[in-house]
Amino acid sequence: MKPSPAVLTTAYYAFYDLHRPAYHAYAAAHLPTEEARIATTKLFETVASTWTSVVAERRPSAWAWQWFTQTVARRSGRTSTAVEDTHLLHHKLMLSVDQIATVTGAEPATVCSRLAAARREQISESDG
Repeated sequence: MKPSPAVLTTAYYAFYDLHRPAYHAYAAAHLPTEEARIATTKLFETVASTWTSVVAERRPSAWAWQWFTQTVARRSGRTSTAVEDTHLLHHKLMLSVDQIATVTGAEPATVCSRLAAARREQISESDG
């Protein structure tokens, strides 16, 4: 059975309310203020216009996060790794492991693994 338009609209706004603050903060960490606003707005316009396809994805948050990080990378001229992104989200933007998992669509165990990798990379860099 196909969900009603009201259910889809409510689900989109829930997604928007849950994800937008972290997405904008992430963009602001990589881009000038106006560019961050534009990138975040563009993402949610894309998600809204393709919402029925997005919610059909196995992990809608993962789809949106991938699209968004690619957009930010194009606008900033630099592609960051998943480990770098996770470190930024946790240590700079102060998101919990569960919040990062929700925003990025990754499993909490994957988030923990990436944070451990970031710690190892920091230790390796400080030894060098």
